[in-house]
Amino acid sequence: MVVVFKHFFRKNYVGLTIWPFIIVKEGDYKKDTVLINHERIHLKQQLELLVIPFYLWYVLEWLFRTILYLDSYRAYQNISFEREAYANEETLDYLQKRRPYSFLNYIFRK
Repeated sequence: MVVVFKHFFRKNYVGLTIWPFIIVKEGDYKKDTVLINHERIHLKQQLELLVIPFYLWYVLEWLFRTILYLDSYRAYQNISFEREAYANEETLDYLQKRRPYSFLNYIFRK
């Protein structure tokens, strides 16, 4: 389910997934197939990790990478969940062919 909530975002962020919702900054983003696909990939990741462990892993990986890179935005970009979603967001049938736990392929930089 995609919902619009303008006041939830800061800076350039326009979408967020909190199981079972995809939250977007403006109504027009509901039609952005690439953005929605990116967020749907996160829904799949959250489901396969049973939601709460996903968020714990996400935050821990972000903290680790923030220390590693000394840059919180670069850390965000390199979280395995984000790397999988960004790498496949334009492949609109990705979720049909995606193997379980595919984000594990993105933990280490290639």
